Amino acid sequence: MRTIHYDVIVIGAGHAGCEAAHACARMGLKTAMVTMNLDLIAQMSCNPAIGGIAKGHLVREIDALGGIMGLVADAVGIQFRLLNTSRGPAVWSPRAQMDKKQYRVRMRQTLEGVENLRILQAEVAGIDYEPLSDGRRRVKGVLLSDGRRYGAEAVVVTTGTFLNGIAHVGESKYACGRSGEPPANLLGNHLRTLGLAWTRLKTGTPPRLDGRTIDWSRFERQDGDPEPTPFSFLTARIERDQVPCYIAYTTEETHRILREAIPRSPLYSGQIEGIGPRYCPSIEDKIVKFPDKMRHQIFLEPEGLDTYEVYVNGMSTSMPVDVQEAMIASIPGLENAEMIRPGYAIEYDAIDPRELSHTLEVKSIDGLFLAGQINGTSGYEEAAGQGLLAGINAACKVKGQEPLVLSRTDGYIGIMVDDLVTKGADEPYRMFTSRAEYRLQLRIDNADERLTPYGRRVGLVGGRRWELLEKKLAQKERLLKILNPKRQAWLRKPESRIGTIRAELESELGEPLPASVLMTVETEVKYDGYLRQQERMVERLREAESRRIPDDFDYGTVPGLSREIREKLERVRPETLGQASRIPGVTPAAIAVLDCYLSLGAGRP
Repeated sequence: MRTIHYDVIVIGAGHAGCEAAHACARMGLKTAMVTMNLDLIAQMSCNPAIGGIAKGHLVREIDALGGIMGLVADAVGIQFRLLNTSRGPAVWSPRAQMDKKQYRVRMRQTLEGVENLRILQAEVAGIDYEPLSDGRRRVKGVLLSDGRRYGAEAVVVTTGTFLNGIAHVGESKYACGRSGEPPANLLGNHLRTLGLAWTRLKTGTPPRLDGRTIDWSRFERQDGDPEPTPFSFLTARIERDQVPCYIAYTTEETHRILREAIPRSPLYSGQIEGIGPRYCPSIEDKIVKFPDKMRHQIFLEPEGLDTYEVYVNGMSTSMPVDVQEAMIASIPGLENAEMIRPGYAIEYDAIDPRELSHTLEVKSIDGLFLAGQINGTSGYEEAAGQGLLAGINAACKVKGQEPLVLSRTDGYIGIMVDDLVTKGADEPYRMFTSRAEYRLQLRIDNADERLTPYGRRVGLVGGRRWELLEKKLAQKERLLKILNPKRQAWLRKPESRIGTIRAELESELGEPLPASVLMTVETEVKYDGYLRQQERMVERLREAESRRIPDDFDYGTVPGLSREIREKLERVRPETLGQASRIPGVTPAAIAVLDCYLSLGAGRP
């Protein structure tokens, strides 16, 4: 049987797979994205929304690097809100409800218009590889369930929850990748034979309701922002009409129903073995862990403009169907609501991300990259960020270019990857602004300044995006020049806003100033002292990151390390002294000893 050859093959067409395939193809490589169902590319299997606290930062960074999630979200969003505006600009985050169906359609249209990219429907059964002289292996391609073989120089695996996936609804359980879709058991079983450490994780979804059966008058209406904030730096304005969401609360009756049904919960009966996300618990988990809380907030969110389906955000559950129906009916306004789909939990295989380097390449298998939920993460945005980085580095590897490694000082994507490959994932990983040590420097308004040059370097950023960045930087420079010391002193006052003197500034410059440029300049002036302090801290971190640890460094030759610390270092194999210092349990004293040995050139076999 003839072998078809590609430069890069991406397995899976979820949010990680779409970004990985787009990046490889845009970087000039012959790319194939293989999925089991062409009609479900970029399926939003859970929340019909993009962005949110810290997640909005990820989307902005994906866009700044040349990714596509932000552009597609801007095109099909139906309600936009900028979150956390009552706090400082470091934590402002855009979020938008999507038209779920149109998101999928627009993403497929975008990918099908990319030169060099082929989208194929097939099931991948295994990774084809060959042994190397140093004991490692090298990817040669993929094996399909029908016996065909596709050759490739690099493979990116983005399989989401499909690896040996099992869904749970009460006492019932069944094999699936998502509800109604078959699992990837062939590939899941094959990956277990590669000698990589793996675990079982769990995630869940809430029930969906028929909006025609909801009494909307009983709920608090939540509208979008009058002036929507786009995700993409390429989107000038969002001008379509927005739809409302609604806020509701659980009741004492809801809690009673759930407490009495806890023995029937697969989460508490022992039926589910996988570890779920601590920061996004199911409704039954909330009732058990917060018994004194009298009510829990939920959101009724539309799934699209041409459907009546409503997503019940905040009510993720794996309870039996009859319990789900009762708990829904216990909420005023939902007494007669009809459930279109019950909520369910799904557990699946995930690889320990400590098996990966910062490029998201498997350390022991040359040319194999992993991205998304297979690495223990949760969320569309986390998956897309990894997919983009894995795709870029797969392409760089094939082209013989220097890889792209983002540090914790570059952005939230760098923080996420460093957390994963250094600490692993004992539970589904979710991004938070609190994970960023230097979040005042990692804002949504300056993601282009931080990351677009990287996208340009690897060949992913085109002319228009680069021209917009150059124009922005030039406008910033001119604006800062006319902000004399008196104006800057005024602007540093908490109550002062640069928008109040916008007309005056535009008159002096002789050109209109975009709101994004004004916001960036105001932030940099207002927080100048804090930014300078953080920059000094960043420099110290960069010094630690510049201290490379050889791949073959023998920690057994360092006498000052305890056995426990030595085992931790051997498990992670940190790439730099900075990464070693972030491994849980590795003490500052151990880092000092290690630094000394590195300076002496010791530790080499």
